[in-house]
Amino acid sequence: MGTTEIIRAEGAAGHAARRFAGRALVARQPWLSELGEAIGLAVDAMRRNKLRSALTIGSIVIAVGTVIAVTSVINGLNTNVIGSVQSMGSNIIICYRFPWASLGRPPSEWFTRKELQPEWSDKIAALPDVVAAAPTLRIFRPEFGAGTSYVTRGQYRAKNVILQGGPPQVRQIFDIGLIRGRGLNPVDEEHHSPVVILGYDTAKTLFPDPSEDPIGKEVLVEGRVFTVVGVNELRKQAFGGGANPEDNLAMFPLTTLRKLHPEQKDYVIWIKASTADAVPQVVDAVRDILRRERRLPSDKDDDFAIFTPDAFIDLWQQISSGIFILLFLVASVTLVVGGIGVMNIMLVSVTERTREIGIRKAIGAKRRNILQQFLLEAMTLTGIGGIIGILGGGALGMLVRAVAPGLPATVSVFWVGIGMLTAASIGLLFGIYPAWKAAKLDPVEALRYE
Repeated sequence: MGTTEIIRAEGAAGHAARRFAGRALVARQPWLSELGEAIGLAVDAMRRNKLRSALTIGSIVIAVGTVIAVTSVINGLNTNVIGSVQSMGSNIIICYRFPWASLGRPPSEWFTRKELQPEWSDKIAALPDVVAAAPTLRIFRPEFGAGTSYVTRGQYRAKNVILQGGPPQVRQIFDIGLIRGRGLNPVDEEHHSPVVILGYDTAKTLFPDPSEDPIGKEVLVEGRVFTVVGVNELRKQAFGGGANPEDNLAMFPLTTLRKLHPEQKDYVIWIKASTADAVPQVVDAVRDILRRERRLPSDKDDDFAIFTPDAFIDLWQQISSGIFILLFLVASVTLVVGGIGVMNIMLVSVTERTREIGIRKAIGAKRRNILQQFLLEAMTLTGIGGIIGILGGGALGMLVRAVAPGLPATVSVFWVGIGMLTAASIGLLFGIYPAWKAAKLDPVEALRYE
């Protein structure tokens, strides 16, 4: 026998051995055969009633797909928002008249509070475990997170620019990088110098030619001349792509901005603690200073707010949880509607296959076999809907990510599993009654059914 014949013989023998092993596995585990038969019957029933099956699993597809798509987007946003807030630093402390991160309608008492005074930051900076403290002043619309001012250079005009003033210590607190020029220094602050540092997008708008250096050039801010001394690096956007309002910015010495807008006195005091562990002690010490400066008696509550970036994370998690709960309730209603549809199609299937059930019982099938068959059919029906919903929801999440980079999406294996388990559970729950009705049919009466 030649080499080729030997290889063919060995291949045939191996194929026969594998086929025998497969049959032996099914023989040892008859539930595999029953499962395959039930799935085949379910698929056949769906093929015979395409429109009815499509309408039945449509609700399952919509519900599971919605949950997968929404959780994908929320997971991506959670990662982005939390990463962006944490990039500020876990040792940053913020002092203001009232909290920034809160839900619900703010009490009117907040807006009657007096502003913080910039000189208080000097006392705070002298505290132990405080690296730096600086007051800042902003001219912008907080409800939109964008500025209201304009900066021009010849024919070029940057709109909705945020005007920010602060001492040199601000860069020590936030570690803001520059791609050109220098930061503000004490001399600028002391002499009310007409100098400005432009945000990345502002500089790009006013100096569109990449080969042109903005440093030393003059720009007009609300009609007044300022010399550009620096350009900030691109800031990270909390929601992924798109323009970040923090890049459309003009930064001045605090004394210069106060001269430009003397009517604005709503200061924020930023503090950088030496370590994250020192934050609670620093907060307590800062609260004592502010209460003394405010002349608050011991029995009166604070009329100011001290918080950290963690407050923004907590607020975002509350918002995202509320969105998810709302959509989950909508998806739950859709699942119930889908479950009722599954029950309906299974009841019709039981009626149509009454004689088949009678024949199976006549040749020895037990109630357990009939019950198992119809339950598996119902679970297969909803399982197929779950698979389509998972694929559709994942594809929708990826599409959102491709079309809108500001809404990143990350498909979670956990929620994929939950979606599949929920779909199968709906089939089990709403398939019990039709399966029970089929299992309790009398074989004699079933055989007589026309």
